[in-house]
Amino acid sequence: MPMSKSTYYYEISKEDVVAVRNKEILDEIKSIFESNRRRYGVRRVHQELVNRGYHVNHKRVQRLMHEAGLMVKPNEIISYDLSMSPNLEQIARMLKKAFDKFPSVEGLIFHSDQGWQYQHAYYRNVLKEHGIIQSMSRKGNCYDNCIMETFFGRLKNEMYYGYEKEYSSFEEFSKAVEEYIDYYNNKRIQAKTKWMPPVQYRIASMCST
Repeated sequence: MPMSKSTYYYEISKEDVVAVRNKEILDEIKSIFESNRRRYGVRRVHQELVNRGYHVNHKRVQRLMHEAGLMVKPNEIISYDLSMSPNLEQIARMLKKAFDKFPSVEGLIFHSDQGWQYQHAYYRNVLKEHGIIQSMSRKGNCYDNCIMETFFGRLKNEMYYGYEKEYSSFEEFSKAVEEYIDYYNNKRIQAKTKWMPPVQYRIASMCST
């Protein structure tokens, strides 16, 4: 059924209004982001927009920040460490690997749940020394840790379930995890990373900013 001329021009004008409004909000987002030394994530940017009188939902802010390259989520595993039992030495090794790989991380916001290691004085002090802002979710709230929980589920489905009997020792399991993470970071494409492996997506995002 053909569209009437009046309807056509109404729809065009409506799209123009949305585009102008999005640009206005995006300019405000960039102002908030830069004035806070690029330390704010979606939640803080959204709250600041609300404080400034903008009626905009969280998902719209997230989409605009992502499109503007202010929020890059490469889904890359930066550092990990395996141990037969959780202990502070394991945590120290993992942090060292991460900072050896990315020594300049000032202003980074680190999201996590309220696990014992994230509340430990050593852990908190190391993050502070590197200029990292720590953000722990409240009890019973899984959202700050959802990215890692998603990864763990994927790892178990693709590497562990159905292969349990192949890992006869900790060393064999450790080698399998190492191989999987290398595959995940460098070969496994994802929709969230525009159908590129996480490392390739990170590099491409850095080159475009």
